[in-house]
Amino acid sequence: MIAVPSILYGVFTVKYILALDQGTTSSRAILFDDHGSIVSQAQEEFEQIFPTPGHVEHDPEAIWSSQLVTAQHAIESSGVDVEQIAAIGITNQRETIVLWDKKTGKPVCNAIVWQSRITDSICKKLKADGHEAMIREKTGLVVDAYFSGTKIQYLLDTVDGLRQRAEQGEILCGTVDSFLIWRLTGGAVHATDVSNASRTMLFNLNTMEWDDELLSVLNVPRCMLPEVKPSSGIFGETTPELFGRSIPIAGCAGDQQAATFGQGCFNAGDAKNTYGTGCFMLLNTGSKPVPSKRGLLTTVGWQIGDEVTYCLEGSVFVAGAVVQWLRDGLEMIENSPDVETLAATVDDNGGVYFVPAFVGLGTPYWDSSARGMIIGLTRGSTKAHIARAAVESMAFQSMDVLDTMQKESGVTLGRLKVDGGATANNALLEFQSGLLGVQVMRPKIQETTALGATFLAGLAVGVWESQAEIAKQWALDREFQPSMEAAERDRLSADWHRAIEASRGWIQDE
Repeated sequence: MIAVPSILYGVFTVKYILALDQGTTSSRAILFDDHGSIVSQAQEEFEQIFPTPGHVEHDPEAIWSSQLVTAQHAIESSGVDVEQIAAIGITNQRETIVLWDKKTGKPVCNAIVWQSRITDSICKKLKADGHEAMIREKTGLVVDAYFSGTKIQYLLDTVDGLRQRAEQGEILCGTVDSFLIWRLTGGAVHATDVSNASRTMLFNLNTMEWDDELLSVLNVPRCMLPEVKPSSGIFGETTPELFGRSIPIAGCAGDQQAATFGQGCFNAGDAKNTYGTGCFMLLNTGSKPVPSKRGLLTTVGWQIGDEVTYCLEGSVFVAGAVVQWLRDGLEMIENSPDVETLAATVDDNGGVYFVPAFVGLGTPYWDSSARGMIIGLTRGSTKAHIARAAVESMAFQSMDVLDTMQKESGVTLGRLKVDGGATANNALLEFQSGLLGVQVMRPKIQETTALGATFLAGLAVGVWESQAEIAKQWALDREFQPSMEAAERDRLSADWHRAIEASRGWIQDE
C-alpha cells in the first residue's frame, strides 16, 4: 500500500472514516478521506461451510478475526495518524445470524448464512399455520428461509440447552453488524440499525420496533435481541487496544442499503443494482413503506435522525457466486476475472442457459424447491459457452427483478446505477443494458457499499453536513447504452424463462 500523509485543505485537517465491509465470502476494510476517496484497503477471504446440500454456515470467529486484521492493516498501511480517523462505519452481509454467550462473548454455534435453506420446513409450517399474511403486512417480507428469524428459532430448537439459556438471558443474538459492534466495543454495546433489523422477520415496519406477535410466532425471546438505532448516529466506541485509541462507531447499514446510500439514491424513484455474491436491486420509495404484491420486498433503506427512507428490493441469491463456483467447484478458471476472457472467446451462448439456483430462486419466484441447472448443451458446447451462460445469468436474473419492480412501482426507469465486483466485466454490463433496454451507469468508486457506510458515519460526526453535499461526490466512470434489437431481447428472454421453469420444483417433499 502507498502511504498517504495527512494534508490540509485550507485550514482544515483532512478527516478519515474507516469502513468495515463484512461480506459473505470476505471481510474488507477501506479507509476513506473526507472527499470520499479511497486511501487504503485490505481484504481477507474466509471459509464457507456447507454441512448439507443447501445449508451454508460461517464460523463467527473467522468473521471477527478477518474483519479485525483487515481494519488494522488498512490503518497501518495508510500512513494516517489514528487520531485523524473521525469514525467507523459498518456494513455487513444481511440476514446471517450469530448467537453468542453474553458473559464471554464467544459464539455458541456457527452462524447460519443468509443463503442457507435449512429453515425451509419452519417456513412451510408458518404458512400452513396461517401466519404468512400477518408477517407480510408487518415486516414487508415474504416468508422465506432467507431471513433471520427462522434461523434463530432453528438454532434455539436444535442446539442442546440453548433455548433455556436464551430465555434466562444468557445468550445474545444479532445479524453480523451486531456481533461486530459487540466485539469492537468490548461487549459494552448490543445494537443494530433499522435496515438490518428490517431483514429479520421480527421487526414491524409500521411501529419501527421489535414486534411481540412476531416474536411469539417465531418463539424468539426478546431479551436476546439488540437495541435498534438509526443508521447514522453514535453506536458506541471501540476499545482502545484494537486500534490504538477509541474510535466512535457512527454508521451502520446492511450491505445493500449501504450501497444504495453510497450510490446517492436519495430521491424516490432512484435505483441501483449490486452484483456481489448475490444480486440486489433497490428502488427508493421515499418516506412510506410500499407494499408489494409481485414478490418484491419492502424494506427500510436507512434512518437519519427521525427521517426513515424505505425501499422496494429484488433479491437474487446467486450472482457473482456462480463465477466463484466455476473457479472453486469446477476449477474451470484460475481467478474470477478470467471468466470474462473465457466467455469472450465465443460470439454468443450457443443456446446454453445457466440457472444458478443453488439455494433456490429469489425475486420474483421465491421458489425454494428450484435447483441449479445448465440446459441447452450440445456436442458443440464448450466451457466458454458455460462461462458465458454463467455471466449472462446475472443479467437475466436482474432483468426479472427490474421488470417486476417497474410493474410494481409504476415507474419506468431510464437508467440504472450499478456496483459490485462483477461490474468490472464490461461485457456483462453491455449485455445487461441491452437486455434491460435502459442506460447502465458505473461509478468511478466501485466500493459503494463501504462508501455508503462511510457517508452514514461521516454525517453523524460532521465530516459531511448533508446528503446534498454527499450527492455531489458521485462521479461516473462509464455508461452503457442499450443496443440490442427488440427481437433479440425477446428471444433471449423467452429462452431464459423456459430454462427457469425447467429448474423449478426439483426438490420435492417426501
